Amino acid sequence: MKILVIEDSDSLRETIIRSLEKERYVVESAANYQDGLAKVSDYDYDCIVLDIMLPGGSGLALLQELKKIRKRDSVIIISAKDSIEDRITGLDLGADDYLTKPFHLAELNARIKSVIRRKQQDGDLDISLENLVIYPDRHTVYVDEQELVLNRKEFDLLYYFVINPGRVLEKSALVESVWGDYIDQVDSFDFIYSQVKNLRKKMKAAGAIPEIKAVYGFGYKLVTE
Repeated sequence: MKILVIEDSDSLRETIIRSLEKERYVVESAANYQDGLAKVSDYDYDCIVLDIMLPGGSGLALLQELKKIRKRDSVIIISAKDSIEDRITGLDLGADDYLTKPFHLAELNARIKSVIRRKQQDGDLDISLENLVIYPDRHTVYVDEQELVLNRKEFDLLYYFVINPGRVLEKSALVESVWGDYIDQVDSFDFIYSQVKNLRKKMKAAGAIPEIKAVYGFGYKLVTE
């Protein structure tokens, strides 16, 4: 799962990033309005943590831009301002939650999990597809009630496939979903091929009904019977 943190305070931004990475999220960041707008325009995120007061523009204005381009990324506003007007405006513009600074990192983590669960899992703790069950909060997978042991990248890939069933996913989208800003640190396409190959082998050995199929010239898609 991929999170974008848009926050101008270097210390707070880095603290949030470290906390979210411990929760096994792929985390990207921006320190001002323009960089944040560029990222939300070009990429999709499971959740955006958005400060209202940003250099170069307002977080509320960025929310309006998200609405204009019809992005459905979950958004949690974090702000030192606790006025009811800002809360109402932010929620009316499409924010999923509003958290006032200072806050505990544990609470931010809990709210991120909650908004992702509401939007992608209909409020459930798990995602089921045929005989495959994923628990995103616990990073565990079961096939016919037997745990399927995956490494982190394999899990991230499977989760991305499961929330996009039947959709052809290009290799570039898969790379972005599991590496984010760090894609230049690996030979990403070769690594994706290797990870998908291992994931398909493990799913087949476990007897999973859903299957990852290669779509020649495009990428992969998750199909069921």
